[in-house]
Amino acid sequence: MKKQFTEALHKSSIADIQNISKSDLHNHAGRGGSIQYIEEWANVKIQLPVKPFDSLSQMQEWFESNVKCHCIGVQGYIKRIEAAFAQAEKDNIKILAMSFGIGEIDSLGNMASFSKIVNGLHQHYAPNTKFFPELAFGRESEIDTVIYRIDEILSYNWFKSVDICNNEFAQPIRNFKPIYKRAKAAGLRLKAHVGEFGSADDVMEAVEELELNEVHHGIAAAQSVQIMKWLADNKIQLNVCPTSNIKLKVVDSYANHPIRKLYDYSVPVTVNTDDLLIFNQTISQEYLNLFKAKLMTADELDAIRETGLNHSYSLS
Repeated sequence: MKKQFTEALHKSSIADIQNISKSDLHNHAGRGGSIQYIEEWANVKIQLPVKPFDSLSQMQEWFESNVKCHCIGVQGYIKRIEAAFAQAEKDNIKILAMSFGIGEIDSLGNMASFSKIVNGLHQHYAPNTKFFPELAFGRESEIDTVIYRIDEILSYNWFKSVDICNNEFAQPIRNFKPIYKRAKAAGLRLKAHVGEFGSADDVMEAVEELELNEVHHGIAAAQSVQIMKWLADNKIQLNVCPTSNIKLKVVDSYANHPIRKLYDYSVPVTVNTDDLLIFNQTISQEYLNLFKAKLMTADELDAIRETGLNHSYSLS
């Protein structure tokens, strides 16, 4: 598989890269499909963003006005989840961690109906993909409200990991400790969005306070040699999303992306899509972008690909 993957990169062949097994471990479910899939279903033409976003709120406004407006109600939401699974199948994603919020559960009635519908979509559209659902909370969440709901949700033993997303400055990360204690007791893998816009110290604080197994983004860790070494020593994996970082002005180009430095310091890293319905770059394209920018060699990118495929989920 390594030979085929590296040759595909050297040939700049997206079709050949698609044929190789890959993972996507940072994928927001309702935004995980392709724009083309939604265009064909809704019979519309979606105009791509003309420039990078100034903020997460501006990004969300674009999504609401240009994509979500064509996916109305429950039917539209289900179509977006379908699109995410269809994309996983098309791009040969063998390990897929896809996140859902409590509001998404409620939109389909309750946890029983939600899990049944999503499982059905998985089996129909991505039968060859190992699917690991992730329960995500906004950083702005009311902690008491989450605690009130979480035990019932986790009692279904459906979610395999937990995450905190959105504005990483909304409230201190330590506020989520009671939630993460429950998630850990339930056997979930512990993750959080941190170090996308913040600092290396924020990354280390989050890992220590919440006992994280993985960090979504975490690229700010590249600002500190000490913290990179600590992450490497403790085998804390960073699920990196190159195009997302560029489109949100965190990084100016693929050629300057800090995944290079993180990799050089032996921090476990993976390559992921984040929000494909917004950033419009598949996993195969993400690998090719980094290779064409000469940031990493084909062999190094293959090693990153293998890191994703050897994710702890797949070993259980």
